[in-house]
Amino acid sequence: MSRLAELIPPALLGAAATSVAAAALESRPPGGRARWDRTNYAGRTVTLLGGAAVGAGAVGAGAAAAGISGGATARTCAAGAVAAAAGAAMGLVDDLGEDTTAERTKGLRGHLGALARGRVTTGALKIAGIGAGALLAAALATPRRSGPVLHAAETLAGAAIVAGTANLHNLFDLRPGRALKVATLISGPLALTAPRGSAAVAAAALGVAGAALPDDLGEVTMLGDTGANAVGALVGTALAAHPSRTLRVGALTGVVALTLLSEKVSFSRVIETTGALSRLDALGRRS
Repeated sequence: MSRLAELIPPALLGAAATSVAAAALESRPPGGRARWDRTNYAGRTVTLLGGAAVGAGAVGAGAAAAGISGGATARTCAAGAVAAAAGAAMGLVDDLGEDTTAERTKGLRGHLGALARGRVTTGALKIAGIGAGALLAAALATPRRSGPVLHAAETLAGAAIVAGTANLHNLFDLRPGRALKVATLISGPLALTAPRGSAAVAAAALGVAGAALPDDLGEVTMLGDTGANAVGALVGTALAAHPSRTLRVGALTGVVALTLLSEKVSFSRVIETTGALSRLDALGRRS
């Protein structure tokens, strides 16, 4: 019971911050509503304002949770806010500066390849910006449990987990509700089993995802890069802050493997042709 009592405040902060941000953005959409409208995979018009609300909610929840916590937990929650802010800001650059030219670049390999040819894409800017935010977040969240060399290595690994998890949520955000379900499936068990700091950030991510899920599933809103990167960065911070080296190594291995696999394999096709995954993916979605 005491564990649940500790998780309720950050989860409520995540849900409340996301809901308040959504209401504010809906009442006064920056630049006008049309600027945020997009056509989704089913040809329906949805709004990116939901993704912006998730970004604001993730940052606000991390910052507020840091404010009501102390010690290492406050540092970890602040790290979550930093990582989410970088994810949201860089995702917003990509969403609003979307490349619609014939040379449109996609995927990690595509953006890095374009950079090697001297063309800076919004995706390349996003990689740099999210990477910098992830490094700062990892520096805040990684305790000094070892000598300087090992600590530096653990910080770099933590940054890779944060940035990679942010990117991975974006890769899954190809159908309504999918990325938020991934966030829930990771952050739920972490919130219940991880030590305080990691658990608080995971609970905040759970609250953000829970508040955003109904409109995302109903195809009223979409996360876009802004929302997917922000909530993914929050989940990534919870993973990177976990004291278990085995868990962190497993998380980093999984993130790297899935990222590399995404360059060759369609996640949507795998999900749609796997019975249990397909049913979970479609659960709650508008038919």
